[in-house]
Parts: sequence; C-alpha cells; structure tokens
Amino acid sequence: MAATKAKDIRELTPDERTRRLLELKQEAISLRLQASAGTLTNSGRVKQVRREIAQIQTINNEKA
Repeated sequence: MAATKAKDIRELTPDERTRRLLELKQEAISLRLQASAGTLTNSGRVKQVRREIAQIQTINNEKA
C-alpha cells in the first residue's frame, strides 16, 4: 500500500478520517501481534502505519 499524502487526508471528511484512524489502529495491533509471534513478513509496514496514524491525528488537531 502506498503512503497516504497529507493533502489526501485533509480532503477527507471528519467521519472518514475517524474511520481510517480506527482501521489503522487495528492494523497496528495486528502487526504488533505478528511481530511478537515472528510471522511478520513486511516489517516496514509497521513504520508506515505509525506515521499515517500520526498524520491523521495531527490533521484532526489542526481542524479542531
């Protein structure tokens, strides 16, 4: 999955941003479980998910 640009996140509605944030947090949990079990195949995805979560939270704070 390609990295999401901040411009694209800003164009989302607040509900869409919230939904995307929840999806990413679930994915982060899944990736952590895979890492602890030793079945993680793409370790770079962990960093990518964390950055996207931070981007969404930053944009939510800007809009508030």
